[in-house]
Order: sequence, then C-alpha cells, then structure tokens
Amino acid sequence: MTDKQLYQFLEAEKQYREWNGKINVISRKDMDGIFPHHLLHSLGIAAYAGERLSGKEILDVGTGGGFPGIPLAILYPESRFTLCDSIGKKTRVARAVAESLGLDNVTVIQARAENLDGHFDFVVSRAVASLEDFLPWVKGKYRESILLLKGGDINPEIAAACGRHHLSPGAIRSWKLNSWLHTSDFPASPEESGWFQEKFVVEIVK
Repeated sequence: MTDKQLYQFLEAEKQYREWNGKINVISRKDMDGIFPHHLLHSLGIAAYAGERLSGKEILDVGTGGGFPGIPLAILYPESRFTLCDSIGKKTRVARAVAESLGLDNVTVIQARAENLDGHFDFVVSRAVASLEDFLPWVKGKYRESILLLKGGDINPEIAAACGRHHLSPGAIRSWKLNSWLHTSDFPASPEESGWFQEKFVVEIVK
C-alpha cells in the first residue's frame, strides 16, 4: 500500500465523520467503529479476491455512503467502480467523499440495481439483502462473479439461494474474514477481531 493510499484511508475516516453529522449514513452508535467496521470490513473483499479485481469494471450495489466501493477504489486505482444506491442522500455522501479523496475511478449513480444498464466484471455489496433476493437484481450484469460481505450463520441463506435459483453447491464459496486480520496493513485489536469472528466474504461464481 502506498503512502497516498494510507492518507486516503485516514482522510476517508475524517470525511465520513464530518458527513455523518449532516446526513446519517452510519449509525451514530457506531461512530467509533468507522474504521474497523466499515473501511476495514470493506477491504475484506480485496483480501479474498486479490489481483482478480485489478483493472476491472466493478459494480457496488446498495453502496449507501460508499461501502465497500470507496475503500476498494482506493486500493485498486486502476479499476473502475460504479456505486449505486436508490437513496439520494446516501449517494450524495458517497459522491462527495469520492471527490474529496480524488477518486476519479469512481462513478456514483442514484438508481436501483435492477434498473441499471451496463455489464461489469464483478458485483460487490455489503449485506443489503438475502442471497436469494439479491441474485435477480444483478442477473446478466456481471461476467465473473459476485462478492458479498455477509455476517452470522450464512449456511441456511446459501442453501435457500441454491434451492431457489438452482445453483450447484460449488457455485457459492465462503471465506472467514478473521483469518486475514493478522496480516492486514491495519491490524485489528482483540475487540475488533471478535467483531470479525462471524463475518464472511461470499462469492457466487458465474
């Protein structure tokens, strides 16, 4: 990670604190957890996918204030990110933060994913819906895979999605985030490591 990227992550935390005082995109009870629970959590997708995301077109569905899209855009400056959300006040924050960080690889759109035109290499998202509800929103919009941040007991959700959409069990993979934390550029405290204990990246391959 470059000095510029480290600066952008620290500046992003500052920007979200300032914007959240105007428009609530992060629970005010979680303001002290902006870095581990939002920025670092978003980077779990990068820890799992690695260089597969480099130089790609990526759609972030239900981005809210810009998660996971903005942290990923900082880490992958050579990739193009489209961040979409149906709520205007949230896209306003995401757009403002991206502009303040100089992220010219980010486009923010106010739209529902199912109404969005275009094709992307990957779709990313952070727990905006169940797997079985999410899949129809992005059907036909991605070339490689969907990468989702999920929490809790994900096995029933995976089983329901496989049943409803006739997916083979091998089409969905999961990876525990806490297996990565000790090697991260931003080491987590013991308390933060506990928060990540039941957090996963779930990949749905084409």
